[in-house]
Amino acid sequence: MSPDALNSLFSLCLGFALAGALTSGFQAFARRPAGFGLLQEGITPHRFAAVPFLVFAAPFIIMRNTLRGVQLERRRFEFVMIATVIAGFWSLMSGTFFLMTLRAAGFLA
Repeated sequence: MSPDALNSLFSLCLGFALAGALTSGFQAFARRPAGFGLLQEGITPHRFAAVPFLVFAAPFIIMRNTLRGVQLERRRFEFVMIATVIAGFWSLMSGTFFLMTLRAAGFLA
């Protein structure tokens, strides 16, 4: 496996892990699952505060909603595959951003 492929795989895994940790932390704190509905509730400052959270938590929310849709609504395979690719790409980008931030802060070599 090439170093670039390994770096991409690490970014993908880190992005999903970060999304899961953020979503689980939100659920433990708020006693309800996180979702994209956070952008539609509360006063305007709460909506703006939800945007950075959702940017990093979105891959987990997309996959959770997709898997629940498969179980409850019997969604087609094509829809599930497209949602998985979108969540994976989003996770790759957020994981890459997180790694770049850690490197810029001096936590990684």
